[in-house]
Amino acid sequence: MYHIGIDVTPLSSKPSGISFYVANLIRYLYPLQYHKNFQLALIYQPRLRNWLRRCRDFPNSLSSYSNRYFLPLPVRITNIILDYFPGIFSSHLGHDLDYPTIVHGTNYTIFPYPNTLKVMTIYDLTFIKYPDYIDSVVKTYSKRVQKCLTWTDLVITISESSKNDIIEYLNVNPNRIHVTPLASRYSSDDLFIPSNPSVNYDFSHPYILFVSTIEPRKNVTTLISAFNYLKQKHKIEHHLIIIGQKGWHHKPIFAAIENSPWTHHIHHLDYLSDELVALFYSKADVFVYPSHYEGFGLPVLEAMTLGAPVVTSNTSSLPEVAGDAALLIDPNDPIQLAEAILKIISDTQFRQDLIQKGKARAKLFSWERTAKETLNAYKSLLS
Repeated sequence: MYHIGIDVTPLSSKPSGISFYVANLIRYLYPLQYHKNFQLALIYQPRLRNWLRRCRDFPNSLSSYSNRYFLPLPVRITNIILDYFPGIFSSHLGHDLDYPTIVHGTNYTIFPYPNTLKVMTIYDLTFIKYPDYIDSVVKTYSKRVQKCLTWTDLVITISESSKNDIIEYLNVNPNRIHVTPLASRYSSDDLFIPSNPSVNYDFSHPYILFVSTIEPRKNVTTLISAFNYLKQKHKIEHHLIIIGQKGWHHKPIFAAIENSPWTHHIHHLDYLSDELVALFYSKADVFVYPSHYEGFGLPVLEAMTLGAPVVTSNTSSLPEVAGDAALLIDPNDPIQLAEAILKIISDTQFRQDLIQKGKARAKLFSWERTAKETLNAYKSLLS
């Protein structure tokens, strides 16, 4: 019997990105321990606000899990310790832990705990390759990740594209990197879509859909330019729906929406429930994801799962996820993007072919597979 400790600090009440990954990883790893000879422990740090209030409560989403460990300091403080006084982790921090055989840091960080094998997930290298696309917090990742790599035994990442970046930019031995692809939050087999959605949109209007955080890396302004072109030159009847929370440097994106001659046909919807997002995926004439750079690109997989034909970028991990089940475009070319959208919405047979290819492609990915691949990565350290 060996023990695995996973950092679940990124979990949030409105999961996306890393939080979504961590939630699904522990959900599907947990039942495997009963017949795979390991025991899972969850390691959690308080939010700064809760720490200041001396609140040591775990998130409600962890209430059904046993073997939970509470680290006494919030991430903002442990990051400072990690940067300047890493030796403290060997003697003082986490003193209540019965140190697991393997500890998995899930947010670009792994503490140098003593007498453990250390695993760190690195999702992508935006902070090195595209520093203009990130905020000041993410810009601090580079030095910390490189320091953590000096004591990391294994790196987990989420695509072959990210693995190649880690090899090239961080000079990590390929044998120390294990790829565990992600999966959609939806299943086409058991999806519940509300019949009377409480959302402000008239579904009698056909629409083009985008789903993700609203930030520069997602390239929403190019999508708006393509939409304007289609409206002006081809007089399409479609609206554009943008679903996602406002991220870093979002104001220029919303300025582009306001300045569009068809601004009343562009709709921004903030964070929605999984069921409502699924509804928009399932009714979209086309899903468009022209991101400049992705570690994986989950929205592409979600759209394919729910029957939306996909246009996405020919960069980073996106071709790896989409395969031949999407139209791939240069994200810097709004006209090429517009023409790809037009081909799908004007050619019924081509659209149906893409939908079928997308559904078949999506079935290759599952969270069960992610959990099993992650467990295989852990086991590789013990062999």
